[in-house]
Amino acid sequence: MTDQRAGASSETGPGSGPGSGTRSASASLADSVRAWLADARNVDQAVYAAIARTPTPTLGRGMSTLSHAANYSRLWMASAAVLALVGGRSGRRAATEGLASVAVTSATVNLAVKRVGRRQRPDRTGEDVPIARHVRMPTSLSFPSGHSAVAFAFAAGVGNRLPVVGVPLHAIAGVVAYSRVHTGVHHPSDVVVGSMLGTVLAQLTTRALDHYYGSH
Repeated sequence: MTDQRAGASSETGPGSGPGSGTRSASASLADSVRAWLADARNVDQAVYAAIARTPTPTLGRGMSTLSHAANYSRLWMASAAVLALVGGRSGRRAATEGLASVAVTSATVNLAVKRVGRRQRPDRTGEDVPIARHVRMPTSLSFPSGHSAVAFAFAAGVGNRLPVVGVPLHAIAGVVAYSRVHTGVHHPSDVVVGSMLGTVLAQLTTRALDHYYGSH
């Protein structure tokens, strides 16, 4: 009897209770997440480096010009002005929803999300991004891309009211997002997450505006 009790005691000793399995599973999950994130960072860096190494003299100039045009949302404000002037009531409504989406997205990304991400800009010099592609390297944090978020927010905001116009705007937004990687100022994952975030925030913004308009 004594030996049986001793055996039972050793089987249920420290670390072998019901909670030990849960702790082991949690540790395993945490290790898997860390490994996945490390792999994702490696892929992210490899894509950035591959784009930097690929010679694109003509495309490089175009990407630099487009990236610069999107600074301070100038491209989207100009697009909104055209919509308001030639699109009638629907155009003015679409322009309003697009710019409202831009404002909400810009504030959310720059004042909140970037501070959480705390990611530094890519090492453009170390990766040998051609100087001809260069645009001014922003001093703000890198993750997520504000240009990408705002571009997709405007496209989604306008598309909520004018779906036909939203299609080419989404195409332009995609090129703007890519231009931020091509010019070396963002990691690929910055623009992917920024694009998704801008789309989601635009949907929330337009839904709120639709509710407001519907109640007045």
